[in-house]
Amino acid sequence: MKKIEFVYREILYQVLEKNERRLTQSFLSKELNISLSVINHALKPLRKMNAVDVKQRGFDVIDAKKILYFWASIRNLDKDIIYKTRVEMPVYKIENSMPDDVIYGGYSAYKFKFKDVPADYSEVYVYGDISIKERFPQSKKLPNLFILKKDTLMAKYGKTAIIAQIFVDIWNLKEWYARDFLKALEEKINGILE
Repeated sequence: MKKIEFVYREILYQVLEKNERRLTQSFLSKELNISLSVINHALKPLRKMNAVDVKQRGFDVIDAKKILYFWASIRNLDKDIIYKTRVEMPVYKIENSMPDDVIYGGYSAYKFKFKDVPADYSEVYVYGDISIKERFPQSKKLPNLFILKKDTLMAKYGKTAIIAQIFVDIWNLKEWYARDFLKALEEKINGILE
C-alpha cells in the first residue's frame, strides 16, 4: 500500500469505528508517523471531490463513502500479494491454522468482524509475511490462500482488518461472491453513517 492509503485508512477508521468526523493533519501525522506534506497530498483529491472540508485548524469528513470508493478505486491489491498457494483444507481450518501474527483480511475478516457471511467462500486472504511458506508449502494448483504484505501500522487496529480495509480489499477481489460481501458490507456501513 502507498502512504496516502494509510491516510485514507486512518480517516475511515476514525469515522466508521471511532465515530470521529473532525480530524487534524497533525493528529494523522503523529498517529501514522507520516510527514504533513504526505497528509496534505492525500487530502487534495478528497477536498476536490468535496469529501472533506479543510479548515485552518483541521478538517471535517463530509462524505466518508466518497473516500471509501476513491480508496477502493486506487487500491492495487494484486501488487500486495507476496505469496499464494493451494491448501487442501476447508476454509475454517486454513483460518484456524494461521500464525498468531497475521491479520485477517477479505472474506475471513468480514466473518470474524461481523460473525456471519453473506455467501460461502473458498479463498483466505491474510496480511502477513513470507515466513508463512514454512506452514503452507508452495503448490502449483489453483491458489486458495493469499498472503498480502502487512504494513507496520496494521497491528494497531487488531487481529482483523478494519471495516474500510475489508471493503476496499473485497472491492478488488475477482471471485463472484465478492459482490454479495460488498452488498452486505455497504448496508452495515450505511447503518454506521446514518
